[in-house]
Amino acid sequence: MMKAKFLILVLLTLSAGTASAGNSDDYAGALQAWQRVLSTYVDDQGRTDFIALSKQPNDLQNLERYVSVIAEYGPDSNPEDFADANTVMAYHINTYNALAMHGVIDEGIPEAFDSFFKRAGFFKFRGVQIDGDKTNLYDYENKVIRPLNEPRAHFALNCMVKDCPRLPQEAFLAATLDEQLEAATLEFLNSDKHVRIDSDAKRIYVSAILDFYTEDFVSSGKPADLPEYINRFRKNLLPEGYKLKFLDYDWTINQQP
Repeated sequence: MMKAKFLILVLLTLSAGTASAGNSDDYAGALQAWQRVLSTYVDDQGRTDFIALSKQPNDLQNLERYVSVIAEYGPDSNPEDFADANTVMAYHINTYNALAMHGVIDEGIPEAFDSFFKRAGFFKFRGVQIDGDKTNLYDYENKVIRPLNEPRAHFALNCMVKDCPRLPQEAFLAATLDEQLEAATLEFLNSDKHVRIDSDAKRIYVSAILDFYTEDFVSSGKPADLPEYINRFRKNLLPEGYKLKFLDYDWTINQQP
């Protein structure tokens, strides 16, 4: 049922634009391959079985198919296929997540990016190719995705470590992107893992993601204004007057046990 629904949404998404012959078809197939990876190797907690995926050549080929197609295809090379903002953003989120997953396997599934040098090596100095351009995950996020001015994307982008937002078992699609981003944001900001209230100490502890990208969430760029943004999505509002603290970020690879 889920796969049938996914295929219908893919077809609806592609039919919204005037696709170039071949390219959009290749991407539609690659997106379905990426969906198969997510539904097979990601559990309901968002953990990936990198080890199992790396040992299954046919399934790993699905991931490599997506990575291969997006290396030459995207909004810059085929703008006629990306006529609206949701189509562009869905492409970028899927692409970032797939490249991060592929990168973890390609690097031999390290235990963690637990030092500055390991993180720099993976995110800044490990090259990737997207839409005909050579770049890296750090520049891709900061120079391409963040300028699109969709703060909720931070709760959908996944660098495959434990304190990232939960990786869904479904790809992001233009046709459902707004509800997918809203659901991801609500889940993240209502989770005790990412937002905690210490009433005794009158402190609020929040994910370091909100520290990394403060200026994307509040125009002032001041961490003190973050609770107002968070409360837009909270069921139980954060209390006023509490001191804001950022949680340490767990860079352990989010491998299934």
